[in-house]
Amino acid sequence: MTFAKTLTFTSGLAALSMSSAAFAQDDERYFSGPYISGAVGLEMVEDRASDSIVFDTDGDGTFTDSVNTVTGANAFAPGFCPGPALSPASARCGGNNQEEGYAVRIGYDQHMGDGPFVAGILIEGARPGVEEFTTGFSTTPASYTFGREMDWAVTGRGRLGISPGDGRTLFYATGGAGFAKIERSFTTTNGANSFTGDNDSDWEFGYQVGGGAELMLTRNIGLGLEYLYSSFNDDDYTVAVGPGTAPATNPFLIENGGTDMRLSNDRFDYHALRATVNLRF
Repeated sequence: MTFAKTLTFTSGLAALSMSSAAFAQDDERYFSGPYISGAVGLEMVEDRASDSIVFDTDGDGTFTDSVNTVTGANAFAPGFCPGPALSPASARCGGNNQEEGYAVRIGYDQHMGDGPFVAGILIEGARPGVEEFTTGFSTTPASYTFGREMDWAVTGRGRLGISPGDGRTLFYATGGAGFAKIERSFTTTNGANSFTGDNDSDWEFGYQVGGGAELMLTRNIGLGLEYLYSSFNDDDYTVAVGPGTAPATNPFLIENGGTDMRLSNDRFDYHALRATVNLRF
């Protein structure tokens, strides 16, 4: 009898213990604690029809000059367009390509009190791979194409969101800043002048803003969708045009024996739409 009572008590205690543990597990809140995440998505540059090439023909460091022929005509009258040149003879460009981008991040989220609001921080390393081109056309005819590629980006961001209902879903806004490595290039069909670029590769400062949603499939695994807008400085790349084999009457040489040229847009901006996989601890 005593053994039976003891067995019954022990069994009841074990059941109560298991029930309490299960209750404690069910009572745990989603989106609290550290996590690691991977992302893949579509990255696209922000093309602007107004993008062009600007010139400094007198060496004063101000890029507001016109490159003119000996008759005073605008040597770049054919115009400019975003994208790589399709031909040297007319202002027609191919589109900038959309690219796949990849990212990994580590972060930490925390519920703010007992409510549904969640705050967090993260550090991300990304390889966007987006390229942007801007081309100018001279009356020669010739084309002049500036290219730049977002090679790597390392950023820190904050997140602020809400996890309504059963708490399995998080809707959030995010924003932060960081640095990106930008690779630059220059190509031309002008074989007479010489062209020398500086700062072909550099780390530049910028910011990111966006938002997204994440759904927890289990206690530890979640899937998400995120949009990010990124904007980085890019004002360090200049191409110096020299004589080469061109005569002194060459439009690039008339005023000061040479011309500096660079992009009119000193920001490298792009959009990203990503799918994420998140592992929480």
